[in-house]
Amino acid sequence: MVTTKENKVVYQQVLDVCLTAGRLMIEGGSEMYRVEDTMKRIALNAGMTNPRVFATPTGVFMSLAGGDMMQLIQVRDRNINLELVDRVNELSREFARQEITLDQLENKINRVAIATPTFPIWLQVLGAAILSPTLMVLFTGKYDWIDFPAAAVVGAIGYLVFGSFKRWTKIRFLSELIASAVMGLVAIGLNWLFPQLTIDYILIGALMTLVPGLALTNALRDLFMGDLVSGVVRGVEAALTAVSLGAGVAIVIRFFGG
Repeated sequence: MVTTKENKVVYQQVLDVCLTAGRLMIEGGSEMYRVEDTMKRIALNAGMTNPRVFATPTGVFMSLAGGDMMQLIQVRDRNINLELVDRVNELSREFARQEITLDQLENKINRVAIATPTFPIWLQVLGAAILSPTLMVLFTGKYDWIDFPAAAVVGAIGYLVFGSFKRWTKIRFLSELIASAVMGLVAIGLNWLFPQLTIDYILIGALMTLVPGLALTNALRDLFMGDLVSGVVRGVEAALTAVSLGAGVAIVIRFFGG
């Protein structure tokens, strides 16, 4: 029971730290059971008893003091950023080893929340350029050496459009739709310049850089762990992303594919 003003301050601080950590982990693409486990461990190591956590992809609930104090934090942005998840996990481990105090943990988590670690866009584009031709070979089993540079170019341009457009719009799945449409246009343009190119193979490799494989995997893991709400929501998100990618290419091929 919360009986003193000092206790209320401590409870509020623990709630703030745990809810911020949970929000960051969900934004980074963590599974729900991992989010709940990390929040509970932080609370227990802070001296709380019987912390209660319920995490969903759009919000996290947590209560302390036997349910007398309960708060919710919303999650509005969800991406794949495992570096962010790792940093929060590492901070929780340092706190568990008593290497940092609760005040230090709060300050460090707030700094991570303000300056979210991420790779620069040029490095992401370079990664897409390298992955696209290799994924093309992996998923098609057939290739021609001339398709390699074409797949790299299409993948790099499409990912650049995806990353740039995502920064300027809050409409979910629109960036995937536009990026896949641009990939289709570039592939068709390259095929017009070099008729020996295979558009299907190039697009398969390039589009795989945007396919939500990790999101689908996490959805299945959440379902297997009993987090049915999270598993269904993430599965629907992954399906809608796949539909957006397919729709962008289909529209371009329908009107410009000859």
